[in-house]
Amino acid sequence: MTDPIRAMTAELAADPRSLVFLDLAEALRVRGQPEPAAKVARTGLARYPELADAHDVLARILADLDDVAGARAAWERALALAPGHAGASKGLAFLLFRAGDPRGALPYLEAAQAAAPHDAGIPAALARVRALLEVAEGLTAVEAPAAAGPQPPSRADGEAFEALASREAVLLFDAQGQRLAGGMRDPAGRDVGDAVAAHLAGVSREAARTARLLDLGAWQGVAAESRDGHLLLVPPAPDAVLLVARDPSVPVGRLVLEAEQAARGARAWLERLR
Repeated sequence: MTDPIRAMTAELAADPRSLVFLDLAEALRVRGQPEPAAKVARTGLARYPELADAHDVLARILADLDDVAGARAAWERALALAPGHAGASKGLAFLLFRAGDPRGALPYLEAAQAAAPHDAGIPAALARVRALLEVAEGLTAVEAPAAAGPQPPSRADGEAFEALASREAVLLFDAQGQRLAGGMRDPAGRDVGDAVAAHLAGVSREAARTARLLDLGAWQGVAAESRDGHLLLVPPAPDAVLLVARDPSVPVGRLVLEAEQAARGARAWLERLR
């Protein structure tokens, strides 16, 4: 079978002005080669500086490289060239959501849905953002500032996480499946934290790989719902995963908010150890 990347590379070499550079850059990005992908995208942009799709693909690559400012600038340029561009709208929504601003992300997601009504991923993202906003609106005035925007983790956050992990179904473990803090108990009350951590070893790598293949950007969480309870996995750090479990009576939106607050505390706790 012909390697599509090799075929597209040959096509671009034969005709440097070919728009195949868009597909080639994206294919390299998905394959996990962001540096070559960025080179291809920038070379194409030099020839087509007014092409919104070229700015969009470069932005996705820069987001994978954690160049947030560069990705934002590229997506904003794509929107300036093509107002309502679905990819750029989704990208800016992703950056805002990751920065802790779901309210800012909402209009971009709504614009993306209007531009791409058949994109199955947008309704799920909209549902998550709206659930978070509904939960935030129900918080007390004391709780609201913590949900208003990203704050650097503090010593108090770390101490709060220690207290939470000692009494709640919260488990922090590393990429090798070693428990770092907290625990999980089975219906008989036995601590199964070590077994759960070992079973979930490598989940962050698989989640990142799946998100990349589905063009979802960096993974933010994985949720599971059942009759017996709800689970949410979030990455407080690149080499750690936090598992939060709650009774099925707890709305998923509330679970997401609790997990993100716990992840902030876990991040502060991990920084104290390093």
